Amino acid sequence: MCKLGIAYLPMEWRLFIDSSISSLKVVLLHIGNEKSSISIAYGSYMKEIYENLNNLMGKIQYESHSWKICADLKVISMLLGMPSGYIKYCCFLCYLENRARSQHYMQKDWPKKSFYVSSTKNVCQTPIVDSSKIILPPLHIKLGLIKNFVKAMNKSGEGFKHLQNLFPTISSAKLNEGVFIGPDIRKVITDSLFIGKLDELERNAWMSFVEVTRNFLGNTRSVSYKIIISDLLRNFQALEGNMSLKKTFAAL
Repeated sequence: MCKLGIAYLPMEWRLFIDSSISSLKVVLLHIGNEKSSISIAYGSYMKEIYENLNNLMGKIQYESHSWKICADLKVISMLLGMPSGYIKYCCFLCYLENRARSQHYMQKDWPKKSFYVSSTKNVCQTPIVDSSKIILPPLHIKLGLIKNFVKAMNKSGEGFKHLQNLFPTISSAKLNEGVFIGPDIRKVITDSLFIGKLDELERNAWMSFVEVTRNFLGNTRSVSYKIIISDLLRNFQALEGNMSLKKTFAAL
């Protein structure tokens, strides 16, 4: 920071961790994007595994700075000593039972996780960071919501066929699973023909998703955000979409 001529306050920065096939990257992001992002660690061909993340956090002296951390669920689970994959207690905030499908829309309050002990309730390693330091990026919640929506759509309906025409370069496997990126979401939202191709249940769920994207997960939060989230949950339940972990975060 001194070399860059930037006045440094740890609370003004967020630590972002992500990886690709070829690298593991760690970047500091400034709150409000008033200052440029700063890369502080890079590892070629390093996998997202507990040992690498533990070593990385030591190298950047994380305990001296205690930044808030932005990452996807895979990285978050490893930082908190949880195994990846389809586990029973997948949430790092509470004991949401992932496999209790019949309770997902019915039960709203799950026991809060107050501590992490290795070898208990899907904690297999010593947590590297405190769970209060974790922030799930809004984009990841959007990706989870649209994935749930597309997977619940009628695959022989006009709405899904329109998505196939809208994204001819996306493979059928990815499209069936609703695997999109940020620009894809914006493209569907701005497509004036899409909503007219949906049936009533799909249309209600889609309108709720757009409302949440614009008035809750965007740059501003509506004063009626609780009503917006409640409508989203009700319409997704009617569409028989799964209650995913990312949808739970939105509800929280």
